[in-house]
Amino acid sequence: DEEESVRAVALADSHPHIFATVGLHPADNVTQVFNKEFYIRLAENKKVVAIGECGLDYHYIDTFFERDTVSGKVSWSKEEEEERQKDIFRQQVELAVEINKPLMLHGRPRKGSMDAYEDMLTILEEAKKEYGNKLRGNAHFFVGSIDIAERFVQIGFTMSFSGVITFTKDYDDVVRYLPITMIHAETDSPYATPAPFRGTRNSSMYVQEIVAKIAVLRSAPLEEVRMQLLENAKRIFEI
Repeated sequence: DEEESVRAVALADSHPHIFATVGLHPADNVTQVFNKEFYIRLAENKKVVAIGECGLDYHYIDTFFERDTVSGKVSWSKEEEEERQKDIFRQQVELAVEINKPLMLHGRPRKGSMDAYEDMLTILEEAKKEYGNKLRGNAHFFVGSIDIAERFVQIGFTMSFSGVITFTKDYDDVVRYLPITMIHAETDSPYATPAPFRGTRNSSMYVQEIVAKIAVLRSAPLEEVRMQLLENAKRIFEI
């Protein structure tokens, strides 16, 4: 949201090796209205490399009316919440194109579904027809299927994988399927701690475990994979 985006930029400004994204998450602060001009001003900072996390989060949406917010319990319907999230997402897609920054996508479907990804891609595929190569970005903490991954590749979006791939085989085939040029490694710290550190607070330092797992899954030399992922990040975020 606005407060955490400001803090992210301040942190990036204080360290030469840290960069930031700014944006309004679909579900973390459900009472905040998207303020385009606010994020334009923040994104003028050279350390801001993307707009996000933005996207769609349907994971808890079926019981959304029970969620607490800073202003009390929300009362709108799940259908209204889906539309609220889509509207905020579309505004951030347009913002990213306008200021020539990639998107950092947050997609979290309902359990057993790909619905949030499908709705995001419907919006992105339409935007791609209008904006072409001006629209670009990364699907953060990717937990989609091969079919969903292929749709992201078709519009030129990369996907990043977290520590989850070190303790479940659910995404092995996706990691093997994707072109190595369309993959990033991430930690999502302090969450999703990779093996062998499960049960402790995650750290950005553990990204090496995700890189190593990607190399194993692809039967590729670790250093070759590490260098390619580094180049991917430089390319997508222009750093």
